Amino acid sequence: MRRSLRLDLKERKAFWQEVPLEEAAFGGRYRTAKLLMEREAYRFDPLSPENPLVFAVGPLAGTSFSNANRTSVGTRSPLTLGIKEANGGGTFGYALGQLGLSYLVLEGQAPEWTVLRLTREGEVFFEPAEGLLGLGNYEAARRLFSAYGQKIAFALLGPVGEYGGLLSGIAFSDVDGRPSRLAARGGVGAVMASKRVKAIVVEVAGRPLVQDKPKATEALRRYAALLRQDPLVMQFYNAIGTMGMADFQNAFGGLPVRNFREGRLAPPEAFRMGGQYIAPLNKARGGKHTHACMPGCVIQCSNVIVDERGEEIVSPLEYETIGLLGTNCGLNDPDQVAHLNRLANDLGIDTIEAGATLALLLEKGEAPWGDYAFLRKKLEALYTPTEEARFLAQGTARVGEALGLKRVPVIKRQAISAYDPRVVEATGVTMMVTAQGADHTAGNAPRLETRAMPVEEILLASHQAQVNAAANDSLGLCVFGGSVTNKNQDLVREAIFGVLGVELPGEYWTRLGEEVLRLEHRFNHLAGFTHEDDRLPAFFYEEPLPPKGYTARFRPEDLAPLYAKLHGD
Repeated sequence: MRRSLRLDLKERKAFWQEVPLEEAAFGGRYRTAKLLMEREAYRFDPLSPENPLVFAVGPLAGTSFSNANRTSVGTRSPLTLGIKEANGGGTFGYALGQLGLSYLVLEGQAPEWTVLRLTREGEVFFEPAEGLLGLGNYEAARRLFSAYGQKIAFALLGPVGEYGGLLSGIAFSDVDGRPSRLAARGGVGAVMASKRVKAIVVEVAGRPLVQDKPKATEALRRYAALLRQDPLVMQFYNAIGTMGMADFQNAFGGLPVRNFREGRLAPPEAFRMGGQYIAPLNKARGGKHTHACMPGCVIQCSNVIVDERGEEIVSPLEYETIGLLGTNCGLNDPDQVAHLNRLANDLGIDTIEAGATLALLLEKGEAPWGDYAFLRKKLEALYTPTEEARFLAQGTARVGEALGLKRVPVIKRQAISAYDPRVVEATGVTMMVTAQGADHTAGNAPRLETRAMPVEEILLASHQAQVNAAANDSLGLCVFGGSVTNKNQDLVREAIFGVLGVELPGEYWTRLGEEVLRLEHRFNHLAGFTHEDDRLPAFFYEEPLPPKGYTARFRPEDLAPLYAKLHGD
């Protein structure tokens, strides 16, 4: 059996409902999009009580099927004003899955700041959150474990979220209890704050719900074996982690440097902001460079970064943070980026949006590029809801507009990820057209050299990446297993059959991904978006990007074949 849970925060009531197993097979990002459309969330102010906040997991959640325990958070975004799905790893989705929960929905607004607690027996408690308010995430997490024991998982709102900052995400606990796996983008934390929910605590039941244990176990083992045999998984993600992408993009010329002015920070042999430099340094210091963020994950692309004394700075340090909070702000010292990352995790904010926002202050001339002390001071100021903090916490688009800047790297009011669209064109097209705002996770093709490709092939590559990403997100799968998962869709269906006992058709994967994209584009259309909102900022079309000298080629009027696919025409 699978269930859903609807929480009426105003009345402090919980409503459980059985979810047919056939429906549970369509989870994660699909479920958030479906529910937001059914609730007509496009009609409501994102920070109003009427805007639902949905937490949904995939059909394999609660098991040890590798990288299958991500949690999708869906809502109407106060940052973009469109649909938003932000997902994160950690233990929260695992705990929901073990309770048999396919999704839970927060409705209305609590009369006071609240901690929601779900017990392993299925009881729901609405408890006061006063002792947690104003705290950084690390101290708040410590108090949650002290109050509720070690066998819990949580979704936690940081101090920036409490005052409605649009930089704010929702932090999930990792396998060691850190509040470090964020559903970060789109201001989902501000929506949680508008409902006066500080944290959701879930007791871990410790028993996966499986219909056919031998079949599920066999699929789990086969998938894990394929991951261990895959060169990209083991030689890149497992050995180096996502920070290896910094080395590639620096050499490729698609790295964001000083507010997207350049595509390369340093010659590859002198580059210190990627995995080739950081991984051996971190290991020599005693840090971990193979670390799982969720139970059962074979990929283990996370890390624990330590300083020269061997003391932990942060876990994890990822490519997007290195790109936006690091090189995009002119930094060239990975330890400095790690310390800023630690601050961002404690604040509970999106490092992409935060880095792009801080770079605008440097663009304005408030400090020189690479001024670590200035960047740290600005992040530290976000703990207290002063006028300055509230201003910076509104994100890149709004800060750029207020400062009168022309070089503001956003699409649909959301900061562009760490792939310059002039060079990483297929990903750039994805970031343009996705309903999610400028989000590489909607369909990334970061290694594709496109300048010699026909336009049709580039658009097709973007579309296929978007379908695969939407399917993975709906299954609760981390996309870093995509080199195996995307090519072994029958194995995924076998695993779902073992867990749910549901037979799925051969076209399940593609159908799932395409339907997600249709739902999301329909939502944004009803929210008032047009294709004109997909256009890149003007400077991408006007300024050649060193070292390759490329300008952006694609405009909305060039993308008609892709729009037809995305809209289901």
